Amino acid sequence: MSDAREAEEPRTGAEEPTTEADQPRTEADRPGTADGGPEPRRTGQDDGGRRKYGPLGTVLVIIPTYNEAENIAPIVARVRESVPDAHILVADDNSPDGTGKVADELAVEDDHVKVLHRKGKEGLGAAYLAGFRWGIEHGYGVLVEMDADGSHQPEELPRLLTALKGADLVIGSRWVPGGRIVNWPKSREFISRGGSTYSRLMLDVPIRDMTAGYRAFRKETLEGLGMEAVASQGYCFQIDLAWRAVKAGFHVIEVPVTFIERERGESKMSRDIVTEAAWRVMSWGVGSRVNKLLGRKEP
Repeated sequence: MSDAREAEEPRTGAEEPTTEADQPRTEADRPGTADGGPEPRRTGQDDGGRRKYGPLGTVLVIIPTYNEAENIAPIVARVRESVPDAHILVADDNSPDGTGKVADELAVEDDHVKVLHRKGKEGLGAAYLAGFRWGIEHGYGVLVEMDADGSHQPEELPRLLTALKGADLVIGSRWVPGGRIVNWPKSREFISRGGSTYSRLMLDVPIRDMTAGYRAFRKETLEGLGMEAVASQGYCFQIDLAWRAVKAGFHVIEVPVTFIERERGESKMSRDIVTEAAWRVMSWGVGSRVNKLLGRKEP
């Protein structure tokens, strides 16, 4: 694909999104789980219910893909069924297995589906940042991170969106009461739990699942995170955004979700991704503590 393709509007012919008729938040709208499960866990700046949040606006679910031809159609169908008013942006990194072509076919059939063709494999963080920018430019009020492999259950998205009525960022968390994982080996669980605990302690952040990739942001939250300065990828990208949200004083809620290991395709997790995350988190944590000791304002 040429560099110009990324700057082009995704090919769907759909009209620009309009703000949905969402009612202002009241005490009856206080966030909770849609199925009567455990209450969301509030972290970051807890406003005690005093802050008034505006309407959510139209939802854009961003699904980054690289070699997900087997998975993209089923996950798009599940999102459309779970949240019919949501739009979907498939951000494809020029997948050699034809994922981009499959996504184009879905977009032709459904005007709620858009496709952002990127020039090559540049990593999860870069794909999400491109999707965030596109979504903000096109007037979406909520931007959701979701994996293409089915590990994030679209059926749980309404729960995240309900919680977002009273928050700036909602994280679908595996490590709060009610959250769980399915079909993971113990080694993978150890890495994930250990990475979240390490990050929480190093960065002094109350979020339990720092590496979670199932998230719903208000547009204003992303605009306040300094996305132009984000250069991290993978696990580190998710840690970076969560830390920025807490530092900026945004109200963050963790909602319990069930994470299911992919059944088709190959995981993108690697030793390099874990090593990058550990190194960056350590440097951020040490730098933050030094700034506090010297009385300097953090960048």
